Amino acid sequence: MWEKIRVIFTIPELRNKILLTLLLIAIYRVGWQIPLPMIDQAKTGLASGSGNPLGKMVEMAAMFSASDLSSATIFGLGIMPYISASIIFQLLGSVWKPIEDLQKEGEAGRKKITEYTRYATVALCLFQSWAYVKFYIINYNMVHPDYLNDAGALGFGWTWTAILTMTCGTVFLMWLGEQIDEYGIGNGISLLIMAGILARMPGAGYKLIKNAKLELGSLQSGDVGIETLVILALLFVAVVFGVVFITLGQRRIPTQSAKHIRGRRTVGGTRQYLPLKINQAGVMPIIFAGSLLMFPQIVFSWLSKLNPSFTPLSRMFQDGTSFFYNLFYVSMIFFFCYFWTAITFNPKDVSENLKNFGTFIPGYRPGKRTADYLEKVMTRITYVGAGFLAIVAIIPTMISSALGVDFMIATFYGGTSLLIAVSVAFDLVQKIDSHLVMRNYTGLLEG
Repeated sequence: MWEKIRVIFTIPELRNKILLTLLLIAIYRVGWQIPLPMIDQAKTGLASGSGNPLGKMVEMAAMFSASDLSSATIFGLGIMPYISASIIFQLLGSVWKPIEDLQKEGEAGRKKITEYTRYATVALCLFQSWAYVKFYIINYNMVHPDYLNDAGALGFGWTWTAILTMTCGTVFLMWLGEQIDEYGIGNGISLLIMAGILARMPGAGYKLIKNAKLELGSLQSGDVGIETLVILALLFVAVVFGVVFITLGQRRIPTQSAKHIRGRRTVGGTRQYLPLKINQAGVMPIIFAGSLLMFPQIVFSWLSKLNPSFTPLSRMFQDGTSFFYNLFYVSMIFFFCYFWTAITFNPKDVSENLKNFGTFIPGYRPGKRTADYLEKVMTRITYVGAGFLAIVAIIPTMISSALGVDFMIATFYGGTSLLIAVSVAFDLVQKIDSHLVMRNYTGLLEG
């Protein structure tokens, strides 16, 4: 392995790509630490916590968006507005014909959609930063007293300074991601998200060990002891193994290309396969389901303070303590798995492409029968992928309630964060492998 790593840095082009990627990620990490000018740093992070639904929503959103919402930095919004805009246009491509036509125009259409996505990102940034300043920074008195006016409120000029600063921060992150895509290696946006997750993991691990009691019998007393640490370590290995297995898992559909006579030679007739990923939807179903379930938590928590009759509904949507919450969570994950797979994988288009290239699936006639077969196979393997995502998603809540571990720590070391980090790491390794194989070197994943 060390020899393969040495070979990577002996290739000038690949070495420059890796070093540039590391430099851009370092710039992102520096911006992570720069707060907004009007923020009182002594009050940051006080609004977050497991007992505060809004604070929990902020923490979960920060985890998936490469941001630091609780500290109110210039990169406070992270890259989530750009991801949201990209998802919106991807969904519009399946329901709105003008966007669908642009998607079919190739490179020119892709550039046009990218331009529209950037404009939508700026619009989303302006709205989200305004909501963040209005309902989070001001609501939790995070503004330094020197920036408050005579009425004790943040002035109009400083409000728009914060909004524009956070908007520019997200646009800069979007630019960083595009530079990594073009001149670096790997998917820029995914690498920024992974960098944000990995940067939080050492702190979560230190917090876990700091609060642990290195003695036996912790499971009976409810403390974090040796047994709990061993269980978390085994769970970490098991989840990593499962993520790797499902991420690389494929359902290979055998295909046969038709024979053609070219002069005196017969070409074609080769047997290949069509790889269908088991987890076609990736981690998006967990993000969608978790994001939507945060809103009932906030709404019912607020209503329960006004009217005690809403208290049972508020408890129903509390993480890790309610059977109904986990049931809703799993159901929404399954729904979004099939929904996202239906958007990203079109059996009819795949069938037409196979037919146009003179390839067919043995035993199935090209056209509708092939499309029906692909749809049936994808429906079955999506069920397996959705089941795996559901298990990974509810592991942190079960650990938090059963072992008494902080929810955010359990999330880092046995849940969605680990799924994102491992998936992005594999994508990065595969891109490095493509450079090595192209130059007749052995890939990192090869024996």
